[in-house]
Amino acid sequence: MSSDNQVGGPRPEQPVVLVTGASGGLGQALAMEFDSLGCRVAVHYNSAEAQARAVQEKLHNDSVLVTGDVASWDAVTEMYERISEHLGAIDVLVNNGAIRKDSLMAMQSPESWRQVIETNLLGTFHTTRAAIPAMLRKRWGRVINVVSPSGLIATSGQTAYSASKAGVIGMTRTLAAECGRRGVTVNALSPGFMETTMTKDLSAKATDAIKDKTPIPRFGVPEEVARSAAFFLDSDYMTGQVISIDGGVSIT
Repeated sequence: MSSDNQVGGPRPEQPVVLVTGASGGLGQALAMEFDSLGCRVAVHYNSAEAQARAVQEKLHNDSVLVTGDVASWDAVTEMYERISEHLGAIDVLVNNGAIRKDSLMAMQSPESWRQVIETNLLGTFHTTRAAIPAMLRKRWGRVINVVSPSGLIATSGQTAYSASKAGVIGMTRTLAAECGRRGVTVNALSPGFMETTMTKDLSAKATDAIKDKTPIPRFGVPEEVARSAAFFLDSDYMTGQVISIDGGVSIT
């Protein structure tokens, strides 16, 4: 086995990073964290243009604002063309965009269930499939998939969301096996419950119940999760892993 097959290329001086769902709380924190690390960031949004523009205005390095429904392959390819034109090929892909439509399976409509799978799982495939070829050619790249404790443990009322995130975890591990010899790492970040728009609709009773079963009994904040970005960026020897920053909820 030749050593050439095991050695990746050099890390770009200013990596191009695409953060999907960057208009939300965690997406904003991730975009700002990568910007602080010297990266050039593509700020993606689907519908929240004003929030995404506000995120871009906070960045210091070159950046670009892009939009598109990740569940659509055509929209993703158009988005990648815009990023390539303004910043170059993507070096780091952060699959953060997701939706959640909770309901007991016996009561959930097939359409609602399908939408969650299409955005969270198929959307992650689309963005990754578009980015991976260039990373493999350069022999350096990072794919960071944002998942959830719901993909690891049972959460009543979240069959669609849990299935989508468990699917992304499986994709992460298998893609890591496919790409490791060409210097491309694929890992997952699993945040716990955070103070974001994804949790603002939770009742006080539900919030208290979550905190009660969490070893560190509070919700996280996006910035403390985003700080893990530097670890993913610098680690050449870690791939196929799920890193949980969840207050310990996934071990209970």
